[in-house]
Amino acid sequence: MNAPTSSANPSAGADRERLAKLFAELVVAAGALAMEVLARPEIESQLKSDKSPVSEADERIEEYLWAELARALPGVPIIAEEAAARGETMSHGDAFLLIDPIDGTREFLARSPDFTVNLGLVIDNQPTVGAIFAPVQGRVWFAGAHGFAADAAPGGALPAAQDWHALRTRPRPAQGLTALVSKSHLDEETKEFLTRYPVSERVGMGSSVKFCIVAEGAADVYPRFGRTMEWDTAAGDAILRAAGGVVLDPTGGPLRYGKAADHYRNGSFIAWGDPAAATLS
Repeated sequence: MNAPTSSANPSAGADRERLAKLFAELVVAAGALAMEVLARPEIESQLKSDKSPVSEADERIEEYLWAELARALPGVPIIAEEAAARGETMSHGDAFLLIDPIDGTREFLARSPDFTVNLGLVIDNQPTVGAIFAPVQGRVWFAGAHGFAADAAPGGALPAAQDWHALRTRPRPAQGLTALVSKSHLDEETKEFLTRYPVSERVGMGSSVKFCIVAEGAADVYPRFGRTMEWDTAAGDAILRAAGGVVLDPTGGPLRYGKAADHYRNGSFIAWGDPAAATLS
């Protein structure tokens, strides 16, 4: 599980592809910790103050990723889910890192394959580099200026570049949109949203993997009206944007990051594969 070091400057555009590869290597390495915990007959968990669950895998992965990022990108602030839940002071600069050690902890505890490990880099309030790994699925998605997907075993090596699949969203299908919705958070507002668009298929799915499916061109829209945090969305947002999609807030502008005054809490958002589809309603 040794990860390479990096001397990259996160604000330099030329380094973003190298950072995307580094992030992919880190989340794939961290996936081995998730699988180690998942292999146990029972997975212990606790409830945090917001009533969401936390497991040993969340804590171990966050500790691992924090240490590796601090070594690879010294001086870049890190905002991480479990540290925030413990009440540790969070602050950021023009560039900062976001860690979601297990996105979809409920899915993880239920042994669903949808949970992911997420890393994101935000520069000037916008997600710029991201990586997401689904350990059970053995699939990693990552992006700097360009987005890619690859098959990788938890704790294994990232495949060579010739085995990466370039990500590109699809134009909205004439026969109707495929919408991805949360398995755990399908609320009335989401259902009402879906009635306003020509949705021909609705698929329930957990975690940030929904961003990745839209980025692959296998679905068209992912609406979310429930509570999310910036570490939940930054990696997927970066990947989808690199693939040609957009993530819009209720004003129709891009979802923004660095909302320290709101404790890094997001509002509602809609992730679109084809930006033109947002004007259909």
